[in-house]
Order: sequence, then C-alpha cells, then structure tokens
Amino acid sequence: MALVLVAKKGTTSPIWHFFGFRPDERGQPRDLTEAVCKICSCVIRAKDGQTTNLHDHLRVRHPAEYATLPARAGPSKKASQGQQTITGAFAKGTKYKTDSDRWRQLTDGVTRFLAKEMVSFNTVEKPSFKAMLHTFDKQYELPGRKYFSKTAIPNLFNEVRSNIMKELGDVEYLALTTDMWSSCNMMPYMSVTAHYINKEWTLQSKCLQTCFMPESHTADNLEEALREAINDWKLQEKQIACITTDNGANIVAAIRQLKWPWLSCFGHNLNLAINNSLAQQRASTDRAFGVCRAVNTAFSHSWLRRRELQKAQVEMKLPEHSLITDCATRWGSKQQMVERILEQEQAIKRVFAQDKSRRPLPQLTWQDMTVLESVNNALKPVADFTDILSGENYVTVSSLLPMLAHLEGVLEESVDDSKLTADLKRVILEQMEGRYGDDTIQRMMRKATLLDPRYRGDHMKPPELHSTKSEIMEETVREIDLSLPRPTPGPSHAGEDVEEPDAGVATVPKKKKWSLGSLLAKRAATAAAAKLTDEQKVESEMTIYLQEMAIDGEEDPLTWWKTNEKRFPFMARLARKYLCICATSTPSERVFSTAGSVVTPIRSLLKPDKVNMLVFLARNIEI
Repeated sequence: MALVLVAKKGTTSPIWHFFGFRPDERGQPRDLTEAVCKICSCVIRAKDGQTTNLHDHLRVRHPAEYATLPARAGPSKKASQGQQTITGAFAKGTKYKTDSDRWRQLTDGVTRFLAKEMVSFNTVEKPSFKAMLHTFDKQYELPGRKYFSKTAIPNLFNEVRSNIMKELGDVEYLALTTDMWSSCNMMPYMSVTAHYINKEWTLQSKCLQTCFMPESHTADNLEEALREAINDWKLQEKQIACITTDNGANIVAAIRQLKWPWLSCFGHNLNLAINNSLAQQRASTDRAFGVCRAVNTAFSHSWLRRRELQKAQVEMKLPEHSLITDCATRWGSKQQMVERILEQEQAIKRVFAQDKSRRPLPQLTWQDMTVLESVNNALKPVADFTDILSGENYVTVSSLLPMLAHLEGVLEESVDDSKLTADLKRVILEQMEGRYGDDTIQRMMRKATLLDPRYRGDHMKPPELHSTKSEIMEETVREIDLSLPRPTPGPSHAGEDVEEPDAGVATVPKKKKWSLGSLLAKRAATAAAAKLTDEQKVESEMTIYLQEMAIDGEEDPLTWWKTNEKRFPFMARLARKYLCICATSTPSERVFSTAGSVVTPIRSLLKPDKVNMLVFLARNIEI
C-alpha cells in the first residue's frame, strides 16, 4: 500500500517536493516536526520548519535527486495553485546554482564580511541578515553557519595565506614583531607579524599567525615557537633584518638564542622609563595620584555628578571632556589622567561644592595640584612620542636616533622646573639612554637613519658618520650576489653596439641626434663605469647620496627611494632591509586588539586554530 503524505501549507523551498507529513483524521499534518521522505519513507526531524536535515538526508541517501534540486522550478503545481503568483513562483524557482559564478561571488562577499568585521558565524542565520540579502538579490540562497565555519572561512584563509606566502617568497629582507596575549578565557597566544617593503616601495605589514601557547613561556619554548613560525612560512633566517619585542626577559633570551638582530620596543621603553621615574618619587606623588583616581571614581559611579560636570563645563567655558583613569598597561594614560584633572579642576570643585550627598568626597588641595602640575610638566613633552613611532604603514626605525636626540632636548632641565619635575626628567632620560646604549643597536639605528633621505648624515657625530658609511658600504659589497643580475645605474648597458644606417637608404631624422663627440663621450663613460669594482660603485653612490640635500621631514622616504632606486641601485637594496624595521612592537599588539574582538565572551569557545584563521583574515584581508 502506497504511503499517503500531505504537504505543509506555505512551504516554498523545492526540498518539500521530496518530503511530506503523515496526515491525521482531518487530512492535516499530524506532526510538523517529523517529515517523511517520499523516496525511502525515512522519518527526518524538521523542527521549526528548518530544512537543513532534509537537505542532508537527500544529499547522502539520494544524490541523484539531490543533484536535480537546484534546477527545479519550485513546489509542485498542486501545492502552488492558488498560493503563488506566476512571477513569485518564477523568482523563487530560479535560485542560483551553488556552482555558478554569481553564487560564489555573493558567498565570498559574505565570507569576507564575517572575517573582516569579526562577527559570529550565526549572523548568517539571523532573520534580519537573511532578509537584507534577500532584498539585495532574491535569487541568492544563503548557506548555513556550518558552511561558513567549516568550508568558506578555511578556503578563504588558504587563499589569502597562499597569496601572502607567494609575496614573501619575492622579498629579500623583512622585519618581525611579536607579542604575547591572553584571551578572555585566559588562553595564551603569541602573535608574529612580518613587515617588508615590496617592489613598489610600499611598506607592508602582514599578520603571519596567532599561535596557541599552552606551554610555559620559557625562553626555549618561545624560541621553538618563533622558529616554527618562520619554517611554517618557508622563511629563511637570513631574510630577517630584525625583530622588535618588549623587554620581557623570556622573549629577549629567546631572541638571543636564535641569534636574530633585536630591537627593544620604543613605546615599552618609554613607558618603563616613565613608570620607573614615578616609582622613585612615590613619596611625593602617591597621594596626588590617589586623589585623581578617587575623583574619577566619584564621577564614574554617579550619572548625576557627570551631568552636573557637563553643566559646569558649559557655564565656565571649559572643554567638554570626560575624566580619564590611568591604566597600567596603557602607555601615556597616567599623564592623560593628570592633565585632564588639571584642565577640569574648577568644574570638579564646583560640582563637589554643590553635592548634597552625605558620603565624603575627595578633596583636591593646593599641594595636590602643585604635585600634579610638576608631574604634567615632566611627562607632557614626551606624551606624543610613542604614537609617532607606533605606525606600521610608514617608516619608523630611522626616526629613533633623531627622536632620542629630541627627547634629550625636551627633557633638559629648565630654570622654571620644580625639583620634582627636574628629578622625573633626569630619570626618564637616563632610563631611555640605557635602553639604547648597546653598540649593536646603535649601529643598526645609525644605518637606518643614514639610509633615510630625510636625515642622511644628520644626528651623527663625524666619527659615527664615517664608521656608518664604511659599514654600509662593506655590507652592501658583501651582500652583492654575483649570481643575480647586477643593478645598473642607468638605462644604457656597457658594450652595446650602435647600429649605423645603410648609406644607400634614406632614413627618417631621429628626434634626438647624437653628435660624434657626444656619442664617443657616452661610450667612454659607460666603458669606464663597467671597469669600476663593486667597492668603487658603492662608494660612488654613497658620495653622491650624502652630497644631496635631505628631503623635507614630512615627505615619505619610500616615495623618494622609488623615484631614485635606479640612481642608487646598490644602496636601495640596504634601504629595503633597514627601513622595514619597526621602532615598536605595536603592530603585534594591535593583532591582539583584533583578537579581543574575535574571542569575545560570547565566542569564548572558539578553538585555537579557528582563532588563528579569523585573526589572520581580519588583519590581512584587503577590502
């Protein structure tokens, strides 16, 4: 006896052509959560009208019927009569096939949106999101969450990774930054970011990986993780111009074991110098800082006080700024807290004077304000230094030497400085000079500064300039690989024969005519250049380079090198090597700002490999 099934009213998906429901005594579906396959009579769960299980059953058990599913024109005629218009039936029955270019294009767009905007996979199952896509294109059927999680995101990850690996394969030198981070569920990760200058003289930053680090963060384990990272990306250690990290003893020891060139993070150094200088003055500053934090707490816990503060700011014509609380891990936040209290002192005092609360409020005494002014006078001049050198899309390492010289100037003791201000300045300067006193680091900074056309030989004493010139020339000659095509200073090539026109053939006059003298002079110059040794060519480039005027400080040094690469082909090679180095490890810290948006409390169960994929895509996808 044939199985009698009835259709569910209002169904539009073509999948229902193969499924129905057992009828009750009135001919209505008995149980809408149990669909029955018309082919094999198997009962499939279909809770809340979801069709995922139905598709899966048809794909696994009846592949031939499943293959025909996209081409069907919608529900059967019997089910559609009186329920759909002809136009509606046509629109719903012409969904894009999953192997069509348009379907792939739309799905790729959704995948990139999920990755770049760091939203959860279940976004694709939200009714409003599906309705939005349906408004854009009614023929597009959005895949489910599992498709994006298990197929689309991994495929996009492999595609982007392959492209970056290919680009890195063409790079002669690159720099690295790395940092450690713990997610909201206390899972430890280490990021590695590569920085390099491409053929178009554009500074590139690529997040290579965000690897899970469950082992103890010893120097040996960090060394192994970094070595695995470069091996995984098929990088060679000779490509690494430098790696920039913070001053953690474990990571510094790991780099020492790897024997890679190392630079300590400028921002971390400055923050340590400031904190150490303040630590030495705790007896003088602790009470004032405590009052600042208490004031911030008083306002953060009361919206009434915040409202009154805004009124006072308007009436007293003060900037309508919120108060700031310092954070131990946020560079410069202590100075920002102090400066904001000084700015809003009068408004704060007015609000506190009018407060009717019985709770005691913090009092800003004149002694506190004197201390805060002294602290601000010491810290304000260096407040913007970290941000200036924290970029990853422009050259920073070459500005380290000039910045340290400038820092020495702004921290020079003034006759108007209080004893507290003078002491803070002195300790900050001593700390910073100690961080960059190593001879290897000094030589690297001088090379980068000399190769930056904004500075050239500036900020170096004559003996330092002489030794830096010699080191650059020696390194350039040493690294010239005779197996590679030699860079040439111009478009002409030594040894080229000049074709003479046939005497019996009339020729069209050339736009540029060479005289006999100029032609012979040109050939003589080319021949002379060909006889120069590598050392002489490099020395000639260096002499001409240093004789030219430095470009404006606001100009991009890489744009200059792009224009002048053919004039200085040998030096350009080292410029690519040294100008890609980062002055701070901020780029890798930004990775964890991204990671924090990926691994949220709602998504805290993401597996480490998925975290790596999502962070990688969020940092590297170009829109």
